[in-house]
Amino acid sequence: MWQTNSWRKFTAKHLPDYPDQDHLAEVEETLRDFPPLVFAGEVRSLKRSLADVAEGNGFLLQGGDCAESFTEFHADNIRDTFRVILQMAVILTSGANLPVVKLGRMAGQFAKPRSSPTETQNGIELPSYTGDIINDIKFDEAKRQPNPDRMLKAYSQAASTLNLLRAFADGGYADLRHVNSWNMGFVKSGPQGERYRHLAHQIQESLNFMEALGINSGNTPQLRQVHYYTSHEALLLPYEEALTRVDSTSGDVYNTSAHFVWIGDRTRFKDSAHVEFCRGIHNPIGIKCGPLLSPDDLIEMLDILNPNDDGGRITLIARFGHEKVESYLPKLIQKVQSEGRTVVWSCDPMHGNTIKSANGIKTRPFEQILEEVKQNIRIHKSEGSRLGGVHLEMTGQNVTECTGGLDDISEADLSDRYHTHCDPRLNANQAIEMAFLIADELKTNGH
Repeated sequence: MWQTNSWRKFTAKHLPDYPDQDHLAEVEETLRDFPPLVFAGEVRSLKRSLADVAEGNGFLLQGGDCAESFTEFHADNIRDTFRVILQMAVILTSGANLPVVKLGRMAGQFAKPRSSPTETQNGIELPSYTGDIINDIKFDEAKRQPNPDRMLKAYSQAASTLNLLRAFADGGYADLRHVNSWNMGFVKSGPQGERYRHLAHQIQESLNFMEALGINSGNTPQLRQVHYYTSHEALLLPYEEALTRVDSTSGDVYNTSAHFVWIGDRTRFKDSAHVEFCRGIHNPIGIKCGPLLSPDDLIEMLDILNPNDDGGRITLIARFGHEKVESYLPKLIQKVQSEGRTVVWSCDPMHGNTIKSANGIKTRPFEQILEEVKQNIRIHKSEGSRLGGVHLEMTGQNVTECTGGLDDISEADLSDRYHTHCDPRLNANQAIEMAFLIADELKTNGH
């Protein structure tokens, strides 16, 4: 029998070892009394939209920070990332000729699994930084100790972020005309920018045509408002459990920390506490699929997490790297198809393409990110399947963390504006350019 705390009897990896368990219990009790961050009706709406994506009647755009931080929390940063995701969605809509489900890595993406539990600097060994919800990025013995009070701060920041996102989504900021005028502003001069100009003008002409027919944002809410959802990795299980509630209207159990949560590559295994927790909540669930996942193990995961094969319940997020995708993805697609399972296939082209630059800075080359998406689209087409979405680590800020793109960021430029707390993100221009190029590929090779 599943219960909100039944995960505690399973193998829990990548959870912090809190020195004061009584303090942890007090914080969990406090969180249980806090209001939900998201609501069951919103989660059900997202699940219906994802069921449409699984049927080929939509496309999923999931994007946002690698790891949100307390220090960079600012209304402008939230607005800018939200705006870029809207811009990308408009571009992808025109490329795929499908509605785009907008899902932010926001309002909860505070915890990060790390490859090593400790870090050594100048001969001193301390716990690794595992996200602001757990400890501090400063290399200091006291600040690197896991502190349960950080969960309360994370909740407060997530609530403020959601409040602002809802205002933007409903209050006119998301008006389609504004969004496309922002895209027009992005368009670059020269031959490279010609394809972007052409697509942006096509969207503008479509809006002009609709307005001539009397369809505008004044009388059509769909042109003025958007549905915008939030997601994060369900890693810090004490926090996730404390925000899990029974919905009064349906009696079903929902994790109210986000609309959508995913299980990472490091916590996706048999007898995993994270899998056990996600098994019982009614939210849509993502499963990160890396090179270590065998086709049989994937089906076993689907049996546990979606025994009734509900549409919209499972999104498979493939993250192999551009050099490995051809070796691994076809086998997974073939197995899922032969078993007749209903899933959304998404591509995370970020995590498998992380390299170290010559000066030791982590980066991701734009061309490799794009290449992995292109290969995903083509592999799905050749297998009679369909790529249903992309999962990108990106920001609305003008950072220099990934190399390449139209701005031609070089390895020498990385130290200019390298702000990430964990992994390198596409900046605003790179994210918009990526959307144009993916839209191109979907038009050419989409199923």
